[in-house]
Amino acid sequence: MIRTMRSVVRFRRFEPNRAKRRLSRAASVADLRDLARRRLPAGVFDYIDGAAEDELTMARNTSAFDQWEFVPRVLRDVSDVDTSVDLLGRHHPLPFVFSPTGFTRIVCPDGELAVARAAARRGITYCLSTLGTRTIEEVRGVSDGPLWFQLYFWRDRGLVAEWLQRMRDCNYEALLLAVDTPVFGRRERDVRRGFTLPPTLGPDTVLDALRRPAWTSSLLRSEPIGFANLKGVAGYDGSSALALAEFAHNQFNQALSWEDLSWLRERWGGKLVLKGVQSVADAALAAEHAVDGIILSNHGGRQLDGAPPILELVPKVADAVGGELAVICEGGIRRGSHIAMALALGADAVMFGRPYLYALAAAGEAGLEHLIDQFTEDLTRTLALLGVPAASKLTPASIHPRK
Repeated sequence: MIRTMRSVVRFRRFEPNRAKRRLSRAASVADLRDLARRRLPAGVFDYIDGAAEDELTMARNTSAFDQWEFVPRVLRDVSDVDTSVDLLGRHHPLPFVFSPTGFTRIVCPDGELAVARAAARRGITYCLSTLGTRTIEEVRGVSDGPLWFQLYFWRDRGLVAEWLQRMRDCNYEALLLAVDTPVFGRRERDVRRGFTLPPTLGPDTVLDALRRPAWTSSLLRSEPIGFANLKGVAGYDGSSALALAEFAHNQFNQALSWEDLSWLRERWGGKLVLKGVQSVADAALAAEHAVDGIILSNHGGRQLDGAPPILELVPKVADAVGGELAVICEGGIRRGSHIAMALALGADAVMFGRPYLYALAAAGEAGLEHLIDQFTEDLTRTLALLGVPAASKLTPASIHPRK
């Protein structure tokens, strides 16, 4: 009997690392999201998980992938699948970039540093946000990998010029100009929770935090959280996150226009990318203004509810400007197969934010490594099953709309 049992079963080895034990059963981004929901206070989870108003655009970003199906080809040599792509003058081992996210340390004390370290180990590009909780210099200090910076073009151009110089000094490769945030969208989950950045405390938020002792303990043991790239800026009160948040709110520039790109070009010698393009017309204008790339993005549905799902834009924009500039798809990516779909429709690469925030909340830096491995395996498997030996060889012939 014992011999028979040994022939058909194995005992699972005990994993002493708690984070790895949690991750062992996380088979998808949905599983990581569930882990994040259980580990974060409700207000913090809704901040990273939620979107604007009825959240229709966020939902349609992901459901748009359901409207397409693959066209697998067989008897193709896929013994050596290549996941790499060329993007903005650099060879990338994987066709994705970690999107910029604001106030990342609210999820995990290491915040952007953990993301930058995990990305660098795999040669993945990480983009730091203006509203990040670690500085341009701190992130470069832990990463020898490719870094980008997302810029909110604020009213104070002296401050913008200072950031550009700091980026040059730290060898950031690309500047991503956010063009979809003249004002913040209305995120109703945050309204219902009374959640603000920085968080305001009340009996409900205190009780919620007490229900998540691991998160609360790590937060209390870490240094204060603020908008790091504004601390110490001459003429501004960087003494508290509250003062910095008020300054940021007052600095958003509703007068930003195409004419301002020349000012940026004069002061920034690296790659210039527009983040938040949502129409073919603006993609064409971007090409006319000779930017290096565009990111098709509706800010994860966090700005204008009712904006188009991003995947629907990819083939139209690729037909209009493909080859003239890099086209990056951001919105709704939850699987390696989604990455393959976006590339087949004409994107040069994809970006995502929520998946890695779920992973970071679920298990810190180990969660990020788990996500990277998961997406790499998913994409490699998808390419093999499609009969396409390289991500760079995906074409519209590999996909068609569902009937």
